[in-house]
Amino acid sequence: MTRDFEKPGRSIAFGQQAMAATSHVASTQTAIAIMKAGGNAMDAAVAACAVQCVVEAGSTGIGGDCFALFWPKGAEKPVAYNGSGRSPAAAELSWYLKNGIRTIERQTPHAVTVPGAIEAWATLIRDYGRMPLRQIFAPAVEMARNGYLLTERVAFDLANQVDLLNADAESRETFLVGGEAPKAGDLQKQTKLADTLELVGREGPRAFYQGDVGVGLAKFLESKGGLHRREDFAEAKGEYVQPISATYRGRTVYQCAPNGQGLIALMIMNILSRFKRRPDPLDIDNLHIEVEATRLAYAARDQVLADPAISPVPVDYLLSDELADQLARRIDLTRAIVEMPSFSGAEHSDTVYICTVDKDRNAVSFINSLFHPYGAGLMDPKSGVMLHNRGQSFVVEQGHPNAIGPRKRPMHTIIPGLVAENGRPTLVFGVMGGHYQAMGHAHYLTRLFDDGLSLQAAMDQPRLFPLPGTNAVEAEEGARRVIAEPFTKRGFEVRLPRWPIGGAQAIRIDWQRDILIGASDHRKDGCALGI
Repeated sequence: MTRDFEKPGRSIAFGQQAMAATSHVASTQTAIAIMKAGGNAMDAAVAACAVQCVVEAGSTGIGGDCFALFWPKGAEKPVAYNGSGRSPAAAELSWYLKNGIRTIERQTPHAVTVPGAIEAWATLIRDYGRMPLRQIFAPAVEMARNGYLLTERVAFDLANQVDLLNADAESRETFLVGGEAPKAGDLQKQTKLADTLELVGREGPRAFYQGDVGVGLAKFLESKGGLHRREDFAEAKGEYVQPISATYRGRTVYQCAPNGQGLIALMIMNILSRFKRRPDPLDIDNLHIEVEATRLAYAARDQVLADPAISPVPVDYLLSDELADQLARRIDLTRAIVEMPSFSGAEHSDTVYICTVDKDRNAVSFINSLFHPYGAGLMDPKSGVMLHNRGQSFVVEQGHPNAIGPRKRPMHTIIPGLVAENGRPTLVFGVMGGHYQAMGHAHYLTRLFDDGLSLQAAMDQPRLFPLPGTNAVEAEEGARRVIAEPFTKRGFEVRLPRWPIGGAQAIRIDWQRDILIGASDHRKDGCALGI
């Protein structure tokens, strides 16, 4: 598909040696600089993410979690890393029930699980990187200490979180000016975070989890009423896991295994594969099927998705042809499904996604998140670490697989994606946007593989998202014009989105021409760059 140059839009990026695509220009530039300096794709991804923890602090941070898919040169399949953190050892369900806590509120220490990002980064660099953490973190340290200019989307997200940031003294001092949101183009610094990044770069992850930083974070959360203790930080550890996959239109789509919702993206694609798609991406029936497939898959998610180390997740059954056939038969093109399991989780939110490919064709799909913008809105006054609110994904309900419990990982929304053909990686991609991400993966791949759109044009398509557990569908303007009347007649409630729906990045490896092709979502501030 050729781009129409008379219409607004972005051109696809091309590269021969290496490529990076992120949601912030400074992050993409950093990744490219790292690979030019001799680093590989993993070094570049971690360096880019460290920069985004500074310049896009509402979306990600070292107080958050990380998942990664990595296809090393010459490997037969990707490796996957689960860098999601766990709840405190004292987080017994009975304690919450006894204290009258029926849901986990956002700006409370109970929403904070032990951050897994730093441990994940250090492990991946140790096993697959080339550069020392000190060198990888250097660009982020420099920006945090000397300042960075707020970009438009970052300023937009910050302005939407003024009340949250004002409620925490350190967050207010760091991100607001006189209690008000700064504007795009204003200078911001995070000197305490610079010191922490420099310390971890010099001394490694032990400095974060077992040293003064971890001790300080535990004390800070304990002072807020949390159950965290220094041992919870000292024992933090992620793990390599077997990736899961499904076949879609003859291609193998890889995802990280639960506790992430990559499984749900594969479920949606399995349902969609049961239907013959019409050639128009905005065809009403196409969109109806996508929405219903998403509603069905997310309903299943909220019943069974949890930490598999504690509550086994029936992956094989959820990805079975039997279940896909059964769920597909429930879709009626004349009306919305009425009887849908209730949803009992937090709403969709923010994240950063990064993809990098180097000259050796090592391919990284990397995602890091605070969950909601600025996470729990709790910043440690000593280390400058903004803490995530991933614990909000737990439920406080006896017998539920995702019920909060000791040293347990909550259901996670962040998912890196990777596609392979003929035993080689051909696409590293991801879609930001909290709960939207599973649908976002399916939405993006259908537009690539069914509709034949280019890497960039598939991102540019208007989006919609059914809010889990309801008949409400949020739709961007381009989709809303098409679906408003027919969807309403079919029993859906069409709504304006509260903010832009998601944000995507992607890199395709064209093995035949030996080139890299990249795209970056216009809904964010970033870009794809190749060398």
